[in-house]
Amino acid sequence: METDFNTIALIGKPDHKGANQTLIALYHYLAGLGLNVVIERRVGEQLGLERAELLEMVELGERADLAIVVGGDGNMLGSARVLSRFDVAVVGVNRGNLGFLTDLSPDSFEQPLERLLAGDYQTEHRFLLEAQVHRHGQLKASNTAMNEAVLHPGKIAHMIEFEVYINGHFMYSQRADGMIVATPTGSTAYSLSAGGPILTPNLNAITLVPMFPHTLSCRPIVIDADAQIKLVVAPTNKTEQMLVSCDGHVSLAVQPGDEIHINKSPYKLKLLHPRGHNYFEVLRSKLGWGSKLF
Repeated sequence: METDFNTIALIGKPDHKGANQTLIALYHYLAGLGLNVVIERRVGEQLGLERAELLEMVELGERADLAIVVGGDGNMLGSARVLSRFDVAVVGVNRGNLGFLTDLSPDSFEQPLERLLAGDYQTEHRFLLEAQVHRHGQLKASNTAMNEAVLHPGKIAHMIEFEVYINGHFMYSQRADGMIVATPTGSTAYSLSAGGPILTPNLNAITLVPMFPHTLSCRPIVIDADAQIKLVVAPTNKTEQMLVSCDGHVSLAVQPGDEIHINKSPYKLKLLHPRGHNYFEVLRSKLGWGSKLF
């Protein structure tokens, strides 16, 4: 088969029977088309494919032209934080719950995937965030987030105090259970549950959503994605165990007096959709919005 995607990586949801079945079917389907297929090592060891080439995630990024992620949005987020550094095109097969980022059905992926491989697809770029923890003027930890970076206490329902600065300008001080800083991709995730707005993926914007703020006047705010965000944790906080969580997967330790810098990452996820993909149709389907009345 003639295609721009000569080496295709398969990434899955470990210890998930349904996802493993789909990965095996994908492997045989793609290999039957004469394409070079490589599999992420952790999940590949569970598939029992004797001739399959297994690689670490970074090696997949270096080798693959296209990555197919089988699982839910969480699997897509984890893959995106690595693959975005290599400009690898990514498409998802939904084996999760909502699946905002995974377009293909595990039961009927062949026809849409064949069209995609033939060049009939839509490309969308989603930016990531970079979160850094600074202590006494020194960088202590950092990581990237596709959905959101969240400052929160280590204990449930425990209020913390911090200040928020945008481009070096003081915005407000806050007493709350934390702060969610979300991308448009993450606006339909944790941020939405906390009362934040939905941002369409084409917007160059970030939303800041306070978590259970100790004032009724505090509301979510949408700012330019190229703004420099700084959260300064009050040194008087009695809560010593605080965290910055990136997509709920990676946690950075925070202490009283630390500064958290959150900026737009230079990397973007290259997401592929089948031709005819409609974001608002996805919202209606996943969120149960009403259909047209007439």
